Amino acid sequence: MAAVTLRAEGRAAAEDVWLRYVTPARWPSWSPQIMAVRVNDERIRPGTRGEIVSLFGVTAAFVVESVDEERWRWAWRVRLGPVRLRLRHEVQHRPGGSATTLRIEGPAVALAVYAGPARWALGRLLRG
Repeated sequence: MAAVTLRAEGRAAAEDVWLRYVTPARWPSWSPQIMAVRVNDERIRPGTRGEIVSLFGVTAAFVVESVDEERWRWAWRVRLGPVRLRLRHEVQHRPGGSATTLRIEGPAVALAVYAGPARWALGRLLRG
């Protein structure tokens, strides 16, 4: 297993960024690799399960492990065939905006492929 940590800053208010994270219906608006999310919960919570529909109709199953509303942190596991990733997100206040940290753990090859689209998505997430 390997790990990579991505960081981004932007003008969006931290409260807005957190809301974009915890509302699966909003994920396609800032994450261009996500076309749709199939999930029953309007807001993520520990145990939330669903599927992400990516480019070309490829689906990945996910389960949310933890959500800390006070510290604006959440973690989930994503599975696409034999590939399994664990992602941990955090949002912070910054003067004039916010910042986010994403730690991804999984096979090195998968991290290398996913890091570019993830950086792009984080930049879009933090736009004001």
